[in-house]
Amino acid sequence: MNLQTFHHVAIIVSQYERSKHFYTELLGFPILRENYRPDTKSWKLDLQFGEGELEIFCFPQSPKRLTYPEACGLRHLSFKTVSIEEDILELEQKGIKTEPVKVDPFTGGKYTFFFDPDGLPLELHE
Repeated sequence: MNLQTFHHVAIIVSQYERSKHFYTELLGFPILRENYRPDTKSWKLDLQFGEGELEIFCFPQSPKRLTYPEACGLRHLSFKTVSIEEDILELEQKGIKTEPVKVDPFTGGKYTFFFDPDGLPLELHE
C-alpha cells in the first residue's frame, strides 16, 4: 500500500445553512462544490481543507451525535495552527467559545477544543 495523506474527512450536520455559515464564514474554508441531491433530499458541501477536502453532508432527520460516555467512531477533527492564541482570539471575536489551552504531555504541543453547531468537537493544535 502507498497511503500518503487523507483525501477527505466527512461529517454529517443537522442544519445545512447554519453549518455552511460556520465552516465557510466563521472558520474560512473555501467552497469547492455545493450540491443538492434530490434522490436523498440531502446537501453535500465540499470545502477546501489544505490539500484535501472537508465534506459536509446534511440529511433529513439524522440522529443526534452521542456525547458522554464517548461512543466508538470519530472523536474529533484537529486543525494544525501556527498560533493557537491568535486563532482563539479570532474565534472568540466571532462568538465561538474555546476550552482552556492545555499542553499534550506526550508531544508538548498546545491544544484547545471548540465545537461546531452540532456539538462536534474541533481541536486547534499548535
